[in-house]
Amino acid sequence: MSLARGYAAHTHTDPLVPFEFERRAVGPNDVRIEILYSGICHSDLHQARDDWGGSIYPMVPGHEIIGRVTEVGSEVTRFKVGDHAGVGCMVDSCRHCDACQHDLEQYCAEGATWTYNGRERESGAPTYGGYSDHVVVEQRFVVKVSETLDLKAAAPLLCAGITTWSPLRHWKVGPGQKVGVIGLGGLGHMGVKFAKALGAHVVMITTTPEKGADAKRLGADEVLVSRDAEQMKAHAGSFDFLLNTIPVSHDTNPYMGLLKREATMCLVGVLTELDPPLTGGSVIFGRRNLTGSAIGGMAETQEMMDFCAEHGIVSDVEMIDIKNVNEAWERMAKNDVRYRFVIDMATIKA
Repeated sequence: MSLARGYAAHTHTDPLVPFEFERRAVGPNDVRIEILYSGICHSDLHQARDDWGGSIYPMVPGHEIIGRVTEVGSEVTRFKVGDHAGVGCMVDSCRHCDACQHDLEQYCAEGATWTYNGRERESGAPTYGGYSDHVVVEQRFVVKVSETLDLKAAAPLLCAGITTWSPLRHWKVGPGQKVGVIGLGGLGHMGVKFAKALGAHVVMITTTPEKGADAKRLGADEVLVSRDAEQMKAHAGSFDFLLNTIPVSHDTNPYMGLLKREATMCLVGVLTELDPPLTGGSVIFGRRNLTGSAIGGMAETQEMMDFCAEHGIVSDVEMIDIKNVNEAWERMAKNDVRYRFVIDMATIKA
């Protein structure tokens, strides 16, 4: 066992406060990682506030982890002490179901073990996340991080990055395609970067015209203001794929009309009901598809990290000290960040 220092919420109404807890001892297949940077995801706030139910307290959030390997188990083959490594949204799965056998651990039939607000499969102990000084994770659920990347800006790749990469890869986005990214936030800005790097013609779709300049800086070829009826009409039936990153309930029907026949819109942001509901005609006429996607498996996450290293892709981040995490959460709730907060975990020692 090792003593860890972190920040935790003790109830759904409490702010995050300093918290000491124990990490498990390093097992034969485990990697111990000193956490250098921890990204802040909007789901951290939702989980801590028990917005989705089932929250486990005390809760140490954080599933966008970049660090340095400080100890490896006797059977670890993929990492050595000193390597840079990343940990994302999950730290275990059943390993034997059909999804796990196909490197889709995020869809584990028995349920993946989440990096925080979950329970370890063997001990039943609660999992604690990246708002802490170190973590112990089985090597299968750790990815290699190239030293060529800006490590602090690479942290959000472990959630915002893989959440957008996975559907773009699954639906084979590439050259010759017109791809729309709906919503310019933590997810959307990564969607634009990836779609552009994959060779697509990228259109940023937003309700806010003021975001147009930044969208083009990130790589968008065009900007479509969805509240402009004439612009929407001009783009009707022209998209090969839409990546919808809007995180709250919204009307998907107008966006469906942008798709070509048999094309797909993928939801990666909203977990609640669609309001108003999707109309049957939106999918029936044109045989269009509405689907969803959740993060990515470990092999795909490593693929994404390697692609980012090759193409120099990282997130746009704002660095904070751990003592300012509650203020950062308040700002994040107001969408006052471009585009992801990252905690410098060295500040936990201050």
